Amino acid sequence: MSKHKTVFPLLAIASLALFCFFVPQSENVADTAGINFADVAWLLTASGLVLIMTPGLSFFYGGMVNHKNIISTMLQSFICLGVVSLLWVVVGFSLAFGDSIGGFIGNPGTYFMFRNVNNAIKPEFAPTIPLLLFAMFQMKFAVITPALITGSFAERVRFSSYLIFVCLFTLFIYCPLAHSTWHPQGFLRLMGVLDFAGGTVVHISAGVAALAGAMYLGPRHKRPGKEQSHNPTHIPYVILGTGMLWFGWFGFNAGSALGANTSAITAFATTNTASAAAMLTWIFFDLWQGKRPSALGTCIGAVVGLVAITPAAGFVTIPQAIIIGFIASIVSNIAVQLRSKTELDDTLDVFPCHGIGGIVGMIATGFFAKDVGLFYGPAHTFLVQIAALIGIFIFVFGASFLLYKITDFILPLRVTPEEEAIGLDMCQHGETTL
Repeated sequence: MSKHKTVFPLLAIASLALFCFFVPQSENVADTAGINFADVAWLLTASGLVLIMTPGLSFFYGGMVNHKNIISTMLQSFICLGVVSLLWVVVGFSLAFGDSIGGFIGNPGTYFMFRNVNNAIKPEFAPTIPLLLFAMFQMKFAVITPALITGSFAERVRFSSYLIFVCLFTLFIYCPLAHSTWHPQGFLRLMGVLDFAGGTVVHISAGVAALAGAMYLGPRHKRPGKEQSHNPTHIPYVILGTGMLWFGWFGFNAGSALGANTSAITAFATTNTASAAAMLTWIFFDLWQGKRPSALGTCIGAVVGLVAITPAAGFVTIPQAIIIGFIASIVSNIAVQLRSKTELDDTLDVFPCHGIGGIVGMIATGFFAKDVGLFYGPAHTFLVQIAALIGIFIFVFGASFLLYKITDFILPLRVTPEEEAIGLDMCQHGETTL
């Protein structure tokens, strides 16, 4: 990129810093009435746990790619901590949780620059913790969602273009979905859609956007005389990343109870159980097909279980979590095999794992959700989940494809074949793991 083009991002961050001099300070609320400090302590902890999932994802993805793309792949996840965090403060939180506009999106001016986001309680969001803590907890979900997408186009995307896409995806896909699903006036929430911790907002949106990205960008270039390799470079990184993700997921799911309460305990238990069931199912299913029990399969199975239980975590029993983990693992394993027989180059199988896992979890929520699921008799919640799933799939796929096109128009998304052959670590960052 030429020097005169690189000045624009620097001017943008400089302008933001300068603008902050003129932003009115939020009123410092000293009244602690209504605040439950046990809930505060748990949500502070849960926020930290969710944050560590993004570095965990960096290791998880980084260990799967070619050695010449490890740094770039890991950085694509890690950089979201910076990009989305600032975007969330400026306008993202307003779009997701600001005053509702038609149930689809929040008013961008409601909490612009975190105006009025302070230590006062906003009961409609969380009745026992300050709004500022709620906003920071929700921010961690916004951070990891675009990072999840990167596995689908790993090894071939331009870093500067990717940063543009992260901003567009967060503003025009993630925030409207979060508002529609979790805001008290969100139209999906009013319909009765259940998503305890982000199976729809995070995993289905990321998985479907990943599918659109793999289709838009096309496959990686094959070097003459060599097969396109999907062999992971560093399995210990994958194992480490899986451990960090599993650890952080307790904050992701149990934290979504928004308090130190029985719902958090249930979500904690179902999360661990579903992941364990999915992990073992994946390797036993591989064994049944004549494959060896691999470390990679073990890790992927564990993550699929975590994905699938996310929308249902606080709504189902522990035995039902085993069923969800088992089904999600089988379905995702088959989806990975089917994808490998096509020309679709979803590099790290983001859609078969996160997308399909999230879809299974959303359907299972409609089936097993306590008292309202189809398993207990009423059909309304199940039908609402199916209808929402179809609508969300169409919206995210179409919007993502459009955002890839817009990004590509602003700055080419793909690196050149020559840069791809060199590797993104060197051509994009001038660094190497060797």
